[in-house]
Amino acid sequence: MVENTFLLIEKIPEILQKYPFSFSFALGLIPALIWLWFWLKEDEHPEPAKMITLSFLGGMLAVICVLPLQKFVYDLVSYNTFAFFLWASLEEIFKFAIIYFIALRNRATDEPVDTIIYMIVGALGFVALENTLFLVDLMSRGDVSGVLMTINLRFIGASLLHIISSATIGIFMAISFYKKQSSKIIYTSVGLILAILLHTSFNLIIISKAESSVLLAFGMVWICIIILLILFEKIKHIIPNYRKYER
Repeated sequence: MVENTFLLIEKIPEILQKYPFSFSFALGLIPALIWLWFWLKEDEHPEPAKMITLSFLGGMLAVICVLPLQKFVYDLVSYNTFAFFLWASLEEIFKFAIIYFIALRNRATDEPVDTIIYMIVGALGFVALENTLFLVDLMSRGDVSGVLMTINLRFIGASLLHIISSATIGIFMAISFYKKQSSKIIYTSVGLILAILLHTSFNLIIISKAESSVLLAFGMVWICIIILLILFEKIKHIIPNYRKYER
């Protein structure tokens, strides 16, 4: 029995190399689905399963749309600070635009907290496919330790970054949910700009590869998650002005 177990373990790299994309996709989904379960559990009024699924797939679609544009940016301006800003901008704009057309303008979005939920779901769809692309090369080489390390780092790093950046837009939309249209546009624009700046800052810190910088980046992400949870709870209790006056 023990011998068979060791033989199976030895064959893992070979198995991974045979089906790199399938295994990458399956493992890439794990961090996204865990965080999806967590955030949907926080929603007191669950959203329609159809809209959640479409938003998740919409996040994946954003990856497909963004990749060729990011390559164009790289070819144009190479690997510098401005490139990171443009890459972050493309990701945040496409995530927002696709989720807006799928869910945010839909009647299913009928309370402020829904904007945060749908933006987070879209971000997690983005994460799932992005994780897959990060893992494919490692899988094709049978690099088991590299696969495990990448999944772990993306679970506590990149996944949370996408959640925070997309949720930032959702928070500003939620705050302006019962305001006039011009105010909604202003608040949403501010949220989008902040999301891009947060995303760019994290990427710039993480590429330095210094241990202190990596710790700073992950510390920043976890502090933002705590703030997000606090704001999420507060936004649950936003009510229309006319209902305030009824009290």
